Amino acid sequence: MEPEPTAAGSSSMPSSPFEFPLELPSRDSRNLLRELHRQLRTAILDGRLKPGLRLPATRAFAEACGVSRNTAIAAYDLLLSEGYLVTRRKAGTYVAEVLPQPAARAPVSAQPRPQSVRQGDPRLNAYWRTAPAPYVPMPAPAPRDFQFGVPEKQFFRFDIWQRLSSRATRALAKAPAIYSDAQGRTALREAIAAHVAFARAVACRADDVIVTAGAQQAFDLLARILVTPGRTTVAVEDPGYPPMRAAFALAGARVVPVPVDEEGLIVDRLPADARIVCVTPSHQFPLGTAMSMRRRTALLEFAQTHGAVIIEDDYDGEFRLGARPLDALQTLDRTASVFYVGTFSKSLFPALRLGYVVAPAWAQGPLISLRQHAEWHPAVLPQDTLAAFIAEGHLARHVRKMREIYGMRRRVLLECLQRDFSGSLEPIASDAGLHLAAFAKVEQHEIERMLKRVRDKGVRFESLGAYYAGSNARSGIGFGYGGVDEAGIREGLAILRDVWRAG
Repeated sequence: MEPEPTAAGSSSMPSSPFEFPLELPSRDSRNLLRELHRQLRTAILDGRLKPGLRLPATRAFAEACGVSRNTAIAAYDLLLSEGYLVTRRKAGTYVAEVLPQPAARAPVSAQPRPQSVRQGDPRLNAYWRTAPAPYVPMPAPAPRDFQFGVPEKQFFRFDIWQRLSSRATRALAKAPAIYSDAQGRTALREAIAAHVAFARAVACRADDVIVTAGAQQAFDLLARILVTPGRTTVAVEDPGYPPMRAAFALAGARVVPVPVDEEGLIVDRLPADARIVCVTPSHQFPLGTAMSMRRRTALLEFAQTHGAVIIEDDYDGEFRLGARPLDALQTLDRTASVFYVGTFSKSLFPALRLGYVVAPAWAQGPLISLRQHAEWHPAVLPQDTLAAFIAEGHLARHVRKMREIYGMRRRVLLECLQRDFSGSLEPIASDAGLHLAAFAKVEQHEIERMLKRVRDKGVRFESLGAYYAGSNARSGIGFGYGGVDEAGIREGLAILRDVWRAG
């Protein structure tokens, strides 16, 4: 239960619980949340709401201002995420004692050029130090490119997609020319909710889903609403996904790499001040292990004890090749602390650029508001096409077909590794996804040298060392089999074998 308000004043203005008026637009205005947030933030900065002041409970605040409680909660959450408010357990919401300092805006003429920003800005350096080299297409044939995260597209029913896209275009031609919902089209959110409930047992409604331009935009939005620059500690898996680390580093977080083992993230190694924990429990990236139930339980207990949130990246969870997968963290969560992030880049194709966040109710308002400010709303035509593609069962059929194809490729890859590299590479047990990783029994610099020689012969593999951020890096090789068929796997591994033996 929320505490009784103590900051309400005796002003006769019915639209404000304070000693000063809040001049708000009507309740149906699109700018209501933005204006409420702006006026509260201004009042904090100019001292009308003093540091340490306890604010009214959201219910009382909403009634006094004549707004919905969801709007009041969203305004408080935005100010919390920016560091202007703090919460005290069982005591309410207060104006922060130490307010964040707005960054001084340099004159246009003094702003650095992009190259100097890349070299000098410590937030950007946090990314450039840890990111793998950007992927540059080679003149080699595609069947011998073992890049992570590339799905097979030759079996995708583009004819069905084109038919559904044409139907969506005709429907749009008859609809009014208006802007869409920043949260995403209702039909697509309903389809996503049904899909994740069926495929991953994620319990959610369409209202819990926010559509994004892929998983990376989801990470960026979450970083911006959850991180207080210079104060928030974010724990990430090590090795892990560098673009996810980058999103939080660029938001000003202190990013702490935490090692993983055969059970997934080592929860006992989490820093006590971690308020955000980023994990890939279904198929750890890039090692491929699944987080054990023991670790999942421990992680949820850590979040509850420390007031932390968990960002669960289920980037290819549909492609389970073995036993029934363990429940998603979002399914097990009982304290509204898990954000479930998914994408269609692996199950369909990367060019689609559609993903989603299943968010707890308390964060949905700020996420939608930020999504609107960042991009107004996602593109309508691909949303409507994807909604029909899912609702008519085409996605489920495609995933079933690709499970069989990827399963065969994985078996061929393992056979080649066991036959030709049994004394050199140690495959890591994995029953899901589009790639396999193997630890090497030689030093990382030797791996890099051999992989360069292999690239010169038109074959690309991944180096596991590129995905570590801490000091516990292990040498190894990653084999993405999503975009390479069985013949290409045999050819690529034969070239690696010859280079390895010559080396």
